Amino acid sequence: MSRRGTAEKKTAKSDPIYRNRLVNMLINRILKHGKKSLAYKIFYRAVQKIRQKTEKNPLLVLREAISKVTPRLAVKARRKSGLTQQVPIAIKSPRGKVLAIRWVLAAARKRPGRNMVFNLSSELVDASKGRGDAIRKREETHRMAEANKALAYLR
Repeated sequence: MSRRGTAEKKTAKSDPIYRNRLVNMLINRILKHGKKSLAYKIFYRAVQKIRQKTEKNPLLVLREAISKVTPRLAVKARRKSGLTQQVPIAIKSPRGKVLAIRWVLAAARKRPGRNMVFNLSSELVDASKGRGDAIRKREETHRMAEANKALAYLR
């Protein structure tokens, strides 16, 4: 047990244009090598592209995509009597959101295509419609958790 106190929960700041915490979380995950202004450009151009493609509010598309990609269950490695077993656990909302953002960006980076703006906008639109690589990742995680449901007592 830790001798220090428990760590304080940090609240994510909101971005300057949309005043949205989810947007800022996404921008901070796009960030590479400390180039935040480039991450802002990528995201805001992707938002414009989403508006052109769907003719809907891009923040609603983003929120819908993240909520559809957010996992409810995951597996965690637990060691019991010399064996390492995959035990299904329920995921709380903040952790699920972080995983969803990570999966969406990984799927966008993996896509073949022109540039990150195009790939990110396409992945967000696909995820909001219930398809794409990020959705496949969530279903795969749920499948693994379901397969190991018998080990739930080890929680």
